[in-house]
Amino acid sequence: MQFGIMSVSDITRDPISGVTPTEAERIANIVKIAVKAEDVGLDAFAIGEHHNPPFFSSSPTTLLAHIAALTERIIVTTSTTLITTNDPVRIAEEYAMLQHLSKGRMDLMLGRGNTAPVYPWFGQDIRQGLPLALENYNLLHRLWREDVVDWEGSFRTPLQGFTSTPRPLDDVPPFVWHGSIRTPEIAEQAAFYGNGYFANNIFWPKDHYKRLIDFYRQRFEHYGHGTAKQAIVGLGGQAFIGKTSQEAKSQFRPYFNEAPVYGHGPTMEEFSDQTPLSVGSVQEVIDKTLTFQETFGDYQRQMFLIDHAGMPVEMVLDQLELLGGEVVPVLRRELADRRDPEAADAPTHASLVKAKYGDAEPRRPRPNANRGDNVTGSSPYQDTDAEVTASYPAL
Repeated sequence: MQFGIMSVSDITRDPISGVTPTEAERIANIVKIAVKAEDVGLDAFAIGEHHNPPFFSSSPTTLLAHIAALTERIIVTTSTTLITTNDPVRIAEEYAMLQHLSKGRMDLMLGRGNTAPVYPWFGQDIRQGLPLALENYNLLHRLWREDVVDWEGSFRTPLQGFTSTPRPLDDVPPFVWHGSIRTPEIAEQAAFYGNGYFANNIFWPKDHYKRLIDFYRQRFEHYGHGTAKQAIVGLGGQAFIGKTSQEAKSQFRPYFNEAPVYGHGPTMEEFSDQTPLSVGSVQEVIDKTLTFQETFGDYQRQMFLIDHAGMPVEMVLDQLELLGGEVVPVLRRELADRRDPEAADAPTHASLVKAKYGDAEPRRPRPNANRGDNVTGSSPYQDTDAEVTASYPAL
């Protein structure tokens, strides 16, 4: 079981001080938060992708590579990478590079995001959002598994004898989570490939997420990747922890009340009753998080949102001390004791390498000389002998 934190990268006015941090301050502080997450024993740090104010994370791979260089153990990941408005060729290249630089301490979550204008900003039509998501991942899946790809689809120019570089570390693609809060087709795609399914588990009642997770588990088994219990599920969650329930509610209420995503709506108590939001003592946060396993079954990754709504970095670091020092150790023990022996372990690069190669040495591709047009001559890599014959799709 992996535990971590995820950030949406918002830059929000602190309702207590009235100060809005600069982009530079927020970027510097998110690095402090990620490093602190490793220091307190968490397993993963995730950043979202946005291309508009008031967010800063327009370049997740750059940020995550920097964080990976400053840490030794924590997995860096996304929440989410926009599979619709990013070219899958660039995703293949950039995240393979991140995989090398982090020495395998990374994976990524793919999703459509929640910012409608991002589609025209990147030359896409939001009405094609779902077909884009499905087609782009189908191509990405091949780019990470085939040295030479011929491909033709509906939303980008064809590929002719294309090789995505660098090849994935150890020739094992990064693990992919498909994130969705409402789309069964995305859960179906995750199940078809045997990838992970991530439900953000933040704004909706549990029954909403349970329907999609149960569907994903059924389809995972249908496609022969294992039993429904062995499907790879990740969950989000929101938490604000205090030494007492009263302290937590008193400290978090101003941030809740003014937060752009849920302020000026239901009260904090109403929202906590209706959604996975946990605001309370260490034990109260533990107890509510344990209900996730009771509802959704055994799962592999639990991510918490804790650095939003204008909270100052000092408060977030204090939250990490409580989360890593007092909440997560208890959750690890309790969930391990309750875990079905059939449930899968959380995927890591090491486990994926082991599954592919066993005790053999992994493949580490060595390129042949530059062939210029990349569609004639021998294979691009020295360990394959086949001639490359590229088809030329009609343009």
